[in-house]
Amino acid sequence: MKYILTTALLINLGTDISAQVTIPTDAIVAEGRKLYHSEMASWYGTDVFLEKFKDQQPEAGGYFSYEANGRFHCLFFSKSADPETIAVISFDSTYNVATAMVNADARPLTRFEKELYILRKKALEVLRSDTSIKYYRNIKLNLIPIIAGNEKKVFVLSAPIVEGVVVIGNDYQLSFDSLNNFTGLKRLHRNILPIKYNKDEGTVIQAMHTHLPKTGEDITSTDICTLMLYSRFAGWNSHIVVSENRVSVWDCKKNTLLVITRDAGKKTIKK
Repeated sequence: MKYILTTALLINLGTDISAQVTIPTDAIVAEGRKLYHSEMASWYGTDVFLEKFKDQQPEAGGYFSYEANGRFHCLFFSKSADPETIAVISFDSTYNVATAMVNADARPLTRFEKELYILRKKALEVLRSDTSIKYYRNIKLNLIPIIAGNEKKVFVLSAPIVEGVVVIGNDYQLSFDSLNNFTGLKRLHRNILPIKYNKDEGTVIQAMHTHLPKTGEDITSTDICTLMLYSRFAGWNSHIVVSENRVSVWDCKKNTLLVITRDAGKKTIKK
């Protein structure tokens, strides 16, 4: 996987619609948005918890986030064997901490919350035991448990702990069955790509990376999540993912995806 930084679009986003590939990208985009909303709730929920719950922080066993009833919730749970809530911070789609709803009433986890808690707990066990999972300096691994219909997954994303960098890759998908038994791990990217940026330079840039065949033809849901989280800080207009046969163009301003054939992309660049 590699990247190219450029001040001009490598692909014209106005490419003729006939050049687009008819493939099922809606599910990828939907999953990427779900991961994004979970991470945003965790980001700002953690900020609220650290500010308002200093005395309760030693009691916290961890947190996870989820969507319910049109809002995005970050739940902090106790360290006990049968955990209870310490705080639940809920946001609307703006993630404005000033309007966040904070509930500090201790209660048992709901059935759905308990499932997410179990997935998170079992994913941590995998991270501690599976030597194929890589760790890097100045990068932490974030766990995102997702239940969608009959599918139960935990995504593991690499996130920078320093400013001025977007991290692509070193991400994983852990799968579980209906009884929450771990069934397999998939490396979504084969390596890691930290892309440095300096928004203060005043140049609007666009980033690009490539996918090896093992990663797949399309942009991943974790790519989309990462771009929705960090592209605003980098000031990117778009991000391009090039695979063996296709080119995925993520519009960072509109949060929309365009997929065209690689041949069509080459023809556009030559114009």
